[in-house]
Amino acid sequence: MVKHIILWKLRSELSAEEKQAKALAIKQGLEGLQGKVPGLVDIHVQIDGRLDSSNADIMLDSTLESEAALKGYAVHPAHVAVADGVVRPNTELRTCLDFEY
Repeated sequence: MVKHIILWKLRSELSAEEKQAKALAIKQGLEGLQGKVPGLVDIHVQIDGRLDSSNADIMLDSTLESEAALKGYAVHPAHVAVADGVVRPNTELRTCLDFEY
């Protein structure tokens, strides 16, 4: 199994209301990939409950069957559509940790 964890910082020029709306759109888009991408076991996007000590706005926590499944996920048209359509236009910083367990 492979864990694919991403932390994003939303664009600083967005208002608080825009950040909330964009975070929700990212969550809905990414969690909507469940059942559409082969090898994607689980996907969850955390946008609520963020403490002031945080320096990221959004966390993606996903599990894939294998490293090959992760590579497939990266180029899957449904994932690319969400990444290009809602994630990349609204974020300015991305940190990734992928690992096998």
